Amino acid sequence: MLTTKAHCSLLMFVPVTGQHPPKNKHPKEPGENRIKPANKKVKPKIPKIKDRDSADSAPKTQSIMMQMMDKGRFQKPAATLSLMAGQTLELRCKGNKIRWSYPAYLDTFKDTRLSVKQHERYGQLTLVNSTAADTGEFSCWGQLCNGYICRRDEAKTGSTYIIFTEKGELFVPSPSYFDVVYLNPDRQAVVPCRVTVLSAKVTLHREFPAKEIQANGTDIVYDMKRGFVYLQPQSDHQGVVYCKAEAGGKSQISVKYQLLYAEVPSGPPSTTISASANKVKGGDDISVLCTVLGEPDVEVEFRWIYPGQKELVFIYTDERPVTIQDTWRLIHRGLGHTTRISQSVLIVKDFDMADAGYYICTAQNLRGQTSVATTVQFS
Repeated sequence: MLTTKAHCSLLMFVPVTGQHPPKNKHPKEPGENRIKPANKKVKPKIPKIKDRDSADSAPKTQSIMMQMMDKGRFQKPAATLSLMAGQTLELRCKGNKIRWSYPAYLDTFKDTRLSVKQHERYGQLTLVNSTAADTGEFSCWGQLCNGYICRRDEAKTGSTYIIFTEKGELFVPSPSYFDVVYLNPDRQAVVPCRVTVLSAKVTLHREFPAKEIQANGTDIVYDMKRGFVYLQPQSDHQGVVYCKAEAGGKSQISVKYQLLYAEVPSGPPSTTISASANKVKGGDDISVLCTVLGEPDVEVEFRWIYPGQKELVFIYTDERPVTIQDTWRLIHRGLGHTTRISQSVLIVKDFDMADAGYYICTAQNLRGQTSVATTVQFS
């Protein structure tokens, strides 16, 4: 019995090989986190995902424009402002790369009353001695640049439409007493009768036969910032029209507008080319005509490639007898249709062997370009 008990006691102290101690009994390794009893409630921190998602999907636009007021105060301008003519306008937009847009009238005449400056932290636009003619949209935007390539930052913009009220002026003055508005069937046409008094009542009138043209909101609408808008111009809309404004017991008539219907659809120039002769004897003169029929208000530029052109580059002492003349005019084609005809004629005098070959004319407008060619042989 004694032997058996001793044997059993020895077995109690012999370690079993291959058996690992329980995981919760092993000693703490350096740097290992200890697990504390969960007897204390801890409020979990939830990341703000909503704000980040909304910012990524649709960046929030913020106005960066401020208007300088009296005594050095600044405030965000309203969407539409009414100021007295003669006041100084100062607008600032936050950013180190600011671009501006303002009424084209100020650029057309290179007006020295307007000043645009870029400072370290903001852009500044200043207009002194303002007049009713300065009425229009003033806007700014920041730029995102990568080297020399910049694009508009749509998240940082600002704009305001400013009306400069001037005594005796109900309409924004026009640079001419008579203007032309082209009616294209595929886009809106605008009769630019803009007023300088917010409360003014504005109506549109035809000169002959004399009658008021109703702005019914379907075919014609009135937009204070643009004028009377023809939503779907038609040939029977053409004629001479004018606007009438009434405010404060006073009335005023605008300048007159000639509405011309344009039958030519939008697109690259429709171009043709013809030569006065396709076989020319030595010493004779020849002309090559390039013609474009297009929209009345769309300008066309011409470029020529012709056989004697290379000689013109290398011969300086004796200029080639080649002349190029560009002209344009408006023509009426059929009942109530107006078209712009643009032409470029290339004239070669004292024709010789070097002038024989292909004459290529390229006509270009804002919507594309068209090239046509003809051959002239030496006989």
